[in-house]
Amino acid sequence: MMVVAIIILLLGAAVYKMKGSIEAAKIVRAHSDLKTFQTSLVTYESLAGTLPSTAQGLKALVEKPTSEPKPRIWNRVLDSLQKDPWNHDYIYEYPGKRSPGSYDVSSAGPDGVPNTEDDIGNWQQL
Repeated sequence: MMVVAIIILLLGAAVYKMKGSIEAAKIVRAHSDLKTFQTSLVTYESLAGTLPSTAQGLKALVEKPTSEPKPRIWNRVLDSLQKDPWNHDYIYEYPGKRSPGSYDVSSAGPDGVPNTEDDIGNWQQL
């Protein structure tokens, strides 16, 4: 019985220590996803002649927009839109508030609330 209790304590400690690593991995994945969106948006802009509007959003990378600004040439740039590591949609704004003259693409971060301290966005330097 004592051996089982020790094993349970060791497993609990291991899970507790891994929690920080898991959260760090989620942040790294969010930054990687943002880089993918940035590359995809460059491709979209080179074909379409403009970036998608905020209303069109990142969905314009997957489905041809029907609202203005309509793309000059459109090709599917991504197969699908994935959610961020915390299972929330990524946020896209054009023109960007934090990147004037460009766009903002971000994750609301672990708390899931946009415009808070834990947001992860293309305006941050790695």
